[in-house]
Amino acid sequence: MGSRLPENTELSSSLPLDFARRHAHRFFEAGREKFMRSLRAIRSHLSFPRAEGAFGLLSPEAELFSAAVAGKSSSSAISRADVMESQLNELRVQAPKLEKEDASVTPHGGIRDRYGEDAATEKHKVTPWIRLVVSGAELLRDPRFNKGLAFTEEERDHHYLRGLLPPVYMSQELQVERIMHNVRNCKDPLDKYVTLMELQERNERLFYKVLIDHVTELLPFVYTPTVGEACQKYGIIFRRPHGLYISAKDRGRVLEVMKNWPETQVQVIVVTDGERILGLGDLGLQGMGIPVGKLALYTALGGIRPSACLPITIDVGTNNEEFLKDPMYIGLRQRRITGQEYDDLIDEFMTSVKQTYGEKVLVQFEDFANHNAFRLLAKYASTHLTFNDDIQGTAAVALAGIVAALGVTGGTLADHKFLFNGAGEAGTGIAEIIALEVSRQGKVSLDDARKKIWMVDSKGLITKSRFESLAQFKKDYAHEHQECKSLLDATKALKPSVLIGTSGQKGTFTKEVLEAMASFNERPVILALSNPTSKSECTAEEAYTHTQGRGIFASGSPFDPVEYNGKTFTPGQANNAYIFPGMGLGCTISGAIRVHDDMFLAASVALGKLLTKEQLDRGLLYPPFENIREVSAHIAASVAETAYKLGLSTRLPQPKDLLDYARSCMYSPAYRTYR
Repeated sequence: MGSRLPENTELSSSLPLDFARRHAHRFFEAGREKFMRSLRAIRSHLSFPRAEGAFGLLSPEAELFSAAVAGKSSSSAISRADVMESQLNELRVQAPKLEKEDASVTPHGGIRDRYGEDAATEKHKVTPWIRLVVSGAELLRDPRFNKGLAFTEEERDHHYLRGLLPPVYMSQELQVERIMHNVRNCKDPLDKYVTLMELQERNERLFYKVLIDHVTELLPFVYTPTVGEACQKYGIIFRRPHGLYISAKDRGRVLEVMKNWPETQVQVIVVTDGERILGLGDLGLQGMGIPVGKLALYTALGGIRPSACLPITIDVGTNNEEFLKDPMYIGLRQRRITGQEYDDLIDEFMTSVKQTYGEKVLVQFEDFANHNAFRLLAKYASTHLTFNDDIQGTAAVALAGIVAALGVTGGTLADHKFLFNGAGEAGTGIAEIIALEVSRQGKVSLDDARKKIWMVDSKGLITKSRFESLAQFKKDYAHEHQECKSLLDATKALKPSVLIGTSGQKGTFTKEVLEAMASFNERPVILALSNPTSKSECTAEEAYTHTQGRGIFASGSPFDPVEYNGKTFTPGQANNAYIFPGMGLGCTISGAIRVHDDMFLAASVALGKLLTKEQLDRGLLYPPFENIREVSAHIAASVAETAYKLGLSTRLPQPKDLLDYARSCMYSPAYRTYR
């Protein structure tokens, strides 16, 4: 670009004709990104008169280009070109930090902060823009930049908002109070969910500010258990599309569909095919509520930038008869495709993800049925940065709770016997990570470690006598033992010290089972992990009452505190939200290219270490959710450190203090000041 012109320089119309052509050529040949960044700066700092063209008003750039193409020498166009160049040079000199993308040197930087919106400190002013600078009514309609009544007087003038808003100014903190007042006035949990989703659709930063500041109160409405009901009624409450919808009709053109997503710097994808939504079964496309909810937590709890998150549902049909007949169902009205046809679509999707977003995009499989979940994870774990939260995330959070319980029960993991009610993807995933940790701690083989773990499925205790008829993922836990048809029989025969429920069957931890656990354990560990609350194996009150207050209890969905014999017990919640946001942040800050089992072990250990003795005494197995962002930062640091040790990281050199680096990379929902 040219150097700055002296203030009094006058340009003559006799300058060479190719001058205008040369500068117009630079605008169009520099590439769309550079051109739009230049346009942003120009429109923010310069005020040009508008020129009339054949089709109405022309921008100064268009006027310049028209003059050049037409072969006309325009002194005003040439003058503007030089002023533009000199102004851009001045901007680059004055604000070099806004071009910097290194998140490690700026607070709230995030990863690959392409446009400098978060790379600047909160004192810097930023420009709200997409392809063009956003202003007026369009600014109010864009959830990424809308601040509602928090626009200042200066911003209202600069961005043509005068008269489009009531004259009062309302701070973000006061807006949070107003939103919480409205949410609390909603009596039905689903109404609270809809209210919060509508907020996300109109004011993104305020949504995350509300969620972060009131995470304990709002988590049950943003995610489980309310999200289950939201998925069941998704066709009714559907307002506007969230995420990307890929269907069986898109076979052969999935890459084209992926490229329709407007964001190019996606870092985390949560994908489902809707076949096993929580414990509710096949909800088809309406399972989209799960990826949307998960990614809201990736941002609020793990600090991943909203623009870097992409929820996806792969609609392969549904076998839900009710939905197939429901005119309000918004997915394909056909039975699920299976076999090679299904595999080809998933393979095309995974290939398209890499082609679109590269090697380091994290793909989280969510709520796939057992017959697909295990084999898809096994197939893609070695070729993609991917994990299955139902298998590995649930396992990591359960292990953390069990390790925390050792502070009360005493001993090591190897000293305990584990009995699972439910042998699906969650149950076997937890069992495997327990076996890995027992093997690591006790320096024994994995097969020997698995002998500490027993499982009951719908047909009774899994034993060697059933080996030939078992699904592959259950066979490692088939041990020699007499037949036990019920959970109670297995409990009495095996005398486990830890009882874990992942069956999705309400009430399977009966009074008799819980009393049996209390009869041969001073402090029995009871984990009723099935979601939502309506599917929990037992309630917190049942667990404490039937173990005479000696049980150490945690559940998948939240329960209120319980008073027993004058003592108040606070149930722990073994929520995957403790693990997956920190896992995602750890992968992104390290530039990991694969997810290793040791990274989940590191996450479990980090989570367990954050629990204090005082919290243990109150019956907690997990830290309070009020501190969840700090928890996620610690987990991210541990995950990243493990990735570096395993040679799976590409972001080099390794930061000296991974914990501080993780904190600095977390998204902040605070409003920014606009130019």
